[in-house]
Amino acid sequence: MDRRLLILALGMFALGTDSFVVAGVLPEIARSFDISIGAAGQMMTVYTLTYALLAPLIATFAASVPRKQLLLAGLAIFVIANLGTAMAPTFAIALVTRALAGLGGAMFSPTATSAAVTLVAPERRGFAISIMVAGMTISTALGSPIGAIIGGLGDWHWTMLFVATLAAAAGLGVFILLSAIPMLPAVSLSQRLAPLADARIGLTLATTLLFFSGVFTIYTYFSVVFARAISGSPMVLGGLLVLWGVAGTASNLLTGRLVDRIGSRKVLITMLALVVADFVLLHWTGINLWTATAAVVLWGACGWGISVPQQHRIISIAPAIAPIVIGLNNSATFLGATAAGIIGATGIQLFGGQKLAYVAAVLVAAALIVSEFAARRIAESNRMESSKQSSLPSVTPTRVR
Repeated sequence: MDRRLLILALGMFALGTDSFVVAGVLPEIARSFDISIGAAGQMMTVYTLTYALLAPLIATFAASVPRKQLLLAGLAIFVIANLGTAMAPTFAIALVTRALAGLGGAMFSPTATSAAVTLVAPERRGFAISIMVAGMTISTALGSPIGAIIGGLGDWHWTMLFVATLAAAAGLGVFILLSAIPMLPAVSLSQRLAPLADARIGLTLATTLLFFSGVFTIYTYFSVVFARAISGSPMVLGGLLVLWGVAGTASNLLTGRLVDRIGSRKVLITMLALVVADFVLLHWTGINLWTATAAVVLWGACGWGISVPQQHRIISIAPAIAPIVIGLNNSATFLGATAAGIIGATGIQLFGGQKLAYVAAVLVAAALIVSEFAARRIAESNRMESSKQSSLPSVTPTRVR
């Protein structure tokens, strides 16, 4: 394994941990600043919104900046921002530092992915990208639960210091191990956004947005939805988060084979339907630890497993511009997480934490409907393409005498 890829993956691990760890220490943050759980959840909202909006802009307008400088600058801002969050005297300042962390993440993440591609031979580029994705997904199985346990046993400020330490270690590795990183051809912002004009891509991205709005509505307010099963224990909370992340990581590894065998549409229908049912039943399954554990494992497996058929679908639509459409899909994921913070806070205020799962179930059901619309548009487009190909006149070669 190339050590340079591992260093970049460590940076992605730090970013992923920071994206999700706030959910695990939400009650502690709320008590610390004397605010509601819903208000505390906006710390995650601010981070994900800044990341989602700035990542494509920075990738476009900083295309001429040397890759190593951009990586180090992003990690430096990220470290400073998390230290700032840990020392923030007021909630308003904490929100500003979370936005700053989102800026650092937006500088690092797309740059790390593009750098990983240039550091390996062409035939290993898919592997390099998978290592970057693994860094992000493994953070849900290890980084976020560890951070939640640290915050629950000690103080949530130590959780932010933990994240800053991870990023600082990645920055040191980038400084030592990565020298000159080749530059990829620049892609304009209009080129990055052009695929949105394709209805098939637009519907696929809408599916991602709606689905992760629902999934992260539960995740952001995990400690509220599963309060009865957790009973205030940080170890139980951390353990459930570990199971959620492990189930998602395992599902990511297995779902690709399933997609190859039965196609993305059937996998998406199955997983989306299972998540809807899981969320509808959470009002009852979230009562005790055993049933809550089963619900969390199913949710984690389907929640992260859907990323594989979604990426497979969107790449199949536009294989020539795969990096661009994958980037748009990632932005849709983070915009979903952004919406979830607001939706969840509003849902808790209107319906209470125990009924928040119903709100999430409606969002996932909407994602299922939109996914089917996308599948139909893709099928119609494929039929039209096949019809055009079959209508072309065949040319019979003339025999030369």
